[in-house]
Amino acid sequence: MKPFTAKHQAVALSAFYLPVIILGMFFNCLKELLLLAFFGHIVWHYYYLYKLNNWLWFNKSTILPKGQLDWQHAFNGLHNMQQRYRKRRNDLASIIRRFSEGSEALSDGVIVYAKNGGIVWSNRLAQFQLGFKRNDKSAFSRKEIYGEHITSLVPNPEFVAFLKRDNPVETLELPSPIHADQLLEFSVMPYAKHKRLLIVRDVTSYRAMDEMRRHFIANVSHELRTPLTVLQGYIEIMEMQLDEKSQQAKTLHILDQQTSRMCALVEQIMTLSKVEGAGSVDLDMIVNVPMLLKQIENEARELGKNKGLTIEFDVNPKLRLLGDEMQIRSVMANLVYNAVNYTPANGSIKVVWCLSCKTGGHFSVVDNGDGIAAEHIPHLTERFYRVDESRSRDTGGSGLGLSIVKHTLSHYGCELKIKSQLGEGSQFSFIIPTRYLVEK
Repeated sequence: MKPFTAKHQAVALSAFYLPVIILGMFFNCLKELLLLAFFGHIVWHYYYLYKLNNWLWFNKSTILPKGQLDWQHAFNGLHNMQQRYRKRRNDLASIIRRFSEGSEALSDGVIVYAKNGGIVWSNRLAQFQLGFKRNDKSAFSRKEIYGEHITSLVPNPEFVAFLKRDNPVETLELPSPIHADQLLEFSVMPYAKHKRLLIVRDVTSYRAMDEMRRHFIANVSHELRTPLTVLQGYIEIMEMQLDEKSQQAKTLHILDQQTSRMCALVEQIMTLSKVEGAGSVDLDMIVNVPMLLKQIENEARELGKNKGLTIEFDVNPKLRLLGDEMQIRSVMANLVYNAVNYTPANGSIKVVWCLSCKTGGHFSVVDNGDGIAAEHIPHLTERFYRVDESRSRDTGGSGLGLSIVKHTLSHYGCELKIKSQLGEGSQFSFIIPTRYLVEK
């Protein structure tokens, strides 16, 4: 049926009052007939208004009352609105059902909570992982936890502090509040308006496999070190007994080089395994970074003495760090030695360790070497990744140095920044947060 417009209203009024006016003028009683018509018209409208009001407030039937003329159009409009509402409600219920089914199929626990901490919704896996109860009659009825504060699920100070952070990239690993041998990973991200999404993932098996891998690598590396040391000793003894110009001496020299390279690789694998297995930064130990960099400077000058390199160290003599000296030395030495090894003859290297007022302790190594192509930069911190295989073999590189740097810096909550252009050199830098700095 077509919508009831002002034109239809005018036609309906004319059809009702025009005969009254004609009869009133004909019988000379216009006022009396108009008054009677007005009264009848009002009573008629109030009758249908009463039917509508009774249907809206008292009648439980979904079928609209029948009307006539204007009221039939009004009832038809209500019926159309009712149909649209029912369709939208069905569409919304379908969306909610699909969302619920999808969330229940996820391999992670999901909890939606308001910014004030009140829990709004969760899936079954979150219930199983965190041990709270819920009403199973409906996927969206959570009478037992609805409105409870999110921190009540995991009563841990670290978890409370984690929820207050604004950085969605960070994650937190904690033991399960109901299964002590289970390790859970928590991550938070914005969701809808004034809400957040807490994702709970069981990482027990992943961490166990990672631990097994580290133990395996450490054990294999340890077992390889002894036979390699013995082999090196015998090679040195045999070299001492042969003429330097003989073919056997040249062969032994190559064997000695490759054995030394293998020993260095084993040492780096063991170092990487220790760094990966290390926990948080040891805040009880103070590392004398200026003295450490002085040692690295002397070693770098000795390493590059045959290449005529210009090496400059700009070091803040008062700036020290909290943490493990072995790890800090490994990070800084790897970056400096890489610059020495890969910078061509007569090149220049500048090392800076200073305090940045806004961010923390700034360390950078800048060289004017050949540079690195842009497509290689994202992969440089991957294990055993090499830009040039032949060049790495010539310089003794193992492809593990920057991996060690990456994992060590992750304990400090920072990352390695790499800037490089072909033919213009490279810059490797990182910034240690202020909370790990000590000035003496």
